[in-house]
Amino acid sequence: MTSNAQTDRQLIGGRTLALLFLLALSVFINYVDRGNLAVAAPLLKGELQLSAYHLGLLLGAFFWTYVTIMIVSGWLVDRYDVNWVLAGGFAIWSLATGLTGLVHGFATLMVCRLLLGAGESVAFPAYGKILARSIAQGHRGIANAAIVSGMTLGPALGTFFCGDLMAAYGWRPVFVVLGFAGLLWLVPWIYWMPKKTAATSERFVCPASVGEIIRRRAFWGAALGHLCTNYSLYLMIVWLPYFLVSERHLSMQEMAREGALFYLMYAIASPILGWMADAWIRAGANPNFVRKLWMGIGHLTIAVGLLGCVVASAHTSFVCLLVMGFGCGFTGPTIYVFAQTLAGPAVAGRWTGLQNAIGNLAGVIVAPLTGLVVDRTGQFWWAFVLAAAVTLLGGASWVFLTGPLARVNWPREIEPPNQSLEPTAGQF
Repeated sequence: MTSNAQTDRQLIGGRTLALLFLLALSVFINYVDRGNLAVAAPLLKGELQLSAYHLGLLLGAFFWTYVTIMIVSGWLVDRYDVNWVLAGGFAIWSLATGLTGLVHGFATLMVCRLLLGAGESVAFPAYGKILARSIAQGHRGIANAAIVSGMTLGPALGTFFCGDLMAAYGWRPVFVVLGFAGLLWLVPWIYWMPKKTAATSERFVCPASVGEIIRRRAFWGAALGHLCTNYSLYLMIVWLPYFLVSERHLSMQEMAREGALFYLMYAIASPILGWMADAWIRAGANPNFVRKLWMGIGHLTIAVGLLGCVVASAHTSFVCLLVMGFGCGFTGPTIYVFAQTLAGPAVAGRWTGLQNAIGNLAGVIVAPLTGLVVDRTGQFWWAFVLAAAVTLLGGASWVFLTGPLARVNWPREIEPPNQSLEPTAGQF
């Protein structure tokens, strides 16, 4: 039995489970913090007498810094100790959330949103780096699924609980408490964050430049696939409530319940399907086949759910949302498995930052494009059909354009890859 297989068959230890729990908790807090302004929008718009245009600027400002600074964040996590870079980013976005509840005026709120995007841009490059160097291939599905579950539970639970709290106490106290109380996460993180050992210690010199990464076909396959995968997700985040209320004629309470079904199915399916993929690989299946099969099934399932939404009745549309959530359970954890495997531990931060920056352009595109389509056609039919087509394109990109799912051999790599964690192209 090879060292790869032996490592893949080992159980995840208690310290690693604590690490995964803290990472999942951090991304849960991340998504609650980034979504709070949308929940507070009706209250904030009236208090500050904002136009819809200015409210849209506030809601979209997060993505301006989130996407642009993510490339720098990828460099930071490869250049410096990723544990402390993540801690610094977490502190920045928590402080930005807390300060949002204290400031007054459009300009200062805009600064807080830009600061929030800058801080949160560190998260996924850091997660990619940590998992690439700490988790073997045979456990990466469930490890990434833990993070995806935290990501999807954030908007699901955040919308419900924060909405009730804001209705009872106002939006400002909710931001202040969540932001400053969130800093408590740093205490267990400093204790449980991965310790440097001889096997994981790095020289903090990334063996691949941005130019060397973007010249790889595998990178563009993963980046295009990521953007197409995110397109349908951001369609749900931005437009699902409006679609259910305006076109399906649901009440606000019914909309909240049905909208939450999508996120809950996503959160439940991700760890189950991630574990199944890992178990199959540990039993001897080819990771390239398993991971690409998961992407193909997932994107096809999401496309079926999207098309079903436009033909289903108001009483059956929730079934299509469940189908979409189930499909996302295949794709969500696997997105970052591709990045971690292709880049390898030494380049995972920079690769993930670049890939995630391109992938999150979907958030910039889907909101105005869907609005334009709905304005021109008067319904969501073509918007959902377009999203289904983009989703199928993403599945094809993951399966065919990325090439073999194997770690790239970077020409300037100082130390050989940790073979107990990372297969190379020759092993496929």
